[in-house]
Amino acid sequence: MHSTKLVVVGLGHVGRSVVTVAMTSGLYSEIAVIDARDGRARGESLDHAQSTGVPGTTHTHIHEGTYDDVLDADIIICAAGTSITPNPDRPDYVPPRSLLAQEGARAARDLMANITERTHEPVIIFITNPLDAVVHVASTEFDYPASKILGTGTMLDSARLRWIIAQELDIDPTSITGYMMGEHGSTAVPILSTLNVQGMRWADLERWSGKPLPSRDDIAQRVVDSAYDVFFAKGWTDAGVARSAHLLAKTILLNERSVHPVCSRLDNEYGLGDISMSIPAVLGAEGIIRRLPPVIDAWEQEKMEESAASIRSVYAATITTEES
Repeated sequence: MHSTKLVVVGLGHVGRSVVTVAMTSGLYSEIAVIDARDGRARGESLDHAQSTGVPGTTHTHIHEGTYDDVLDADIIICAAGTSITPNPDRPDYVPPRSLLAQEGARAARDLMANITERTHEPVIIFITNPLDAVVHVASTEFDYPASKILGTGTMLDSARLRWIIAQELDIDPTSITGYMMGEHGSTAVPILSTLNVQGMRWADLERWSGKPLPSRDDIAQRVVDSAYDVFFAKGWTDAGVARSAHLLAKTILLNERSVHPVCSRLDNEYGLGDISMSIPAVLGAEGIIRRLPPVIDAWEQEKMEESAASIRSVYAATITTEES
């Protein structure tokens, strides 16, 4: 009898949120947690294990793990790495994700080395920042099926996009079909040429609303700003990305063949080669079944190229670090 198993690596704010969502999902019979810090994995697993005594709680077996736990895992979610923290001396400073390149790449290389010497079977979902550079490290430097390596990518950016537009239209965000592509971060691209509400396109939505809607540049900036609204208020963001990772894991575990904007190594889509970034993809039991690149307009193509240039500059820092 096959049991469903999740391994979570890295128990910072995001990793702990991932574990909480996974424990309440009822999808897993076993969850193993791994963290480099002494006692963190044991404490987190014990806390959740004891909570299964609460009536109505799914009895998931959660425990401190080792890398040997990946041998029979279905999904591995990596949230290891160093997080950006607010600077009290510079309260309005927005630190770039490139500052995390060295530590994020180190964490990805350590994870992939430990996994590849044991197995090539589980699907690996990265949350680690800088996300796109980290996914490229994992998918190009190791002998592991590229289709089984992906990142949450612009899942969170897309959720914020839908939330912002829903506020403008005064509707439920899940009624909006729309997403961001490109980099997870400051150069993510709103694909408004395909965004719609039950088939009603952007220009139609503006007429329906009876007021001018924000420009594409304004929306792109508001998505970025929305992240830092949370970051500066509480010091980190975790809820949206944890739910995004869980949704991807569920899609893969249940072989749903759902389409989501995830980060993966591209195959010259939009003329962009040798890079990992987010475009919609069909996901199933083997990970990425195929990417689903929409036709985009000239503005979106230009912004995708700018986003690719940003990702490449961050990835370059991981190569320099490895060689130094």
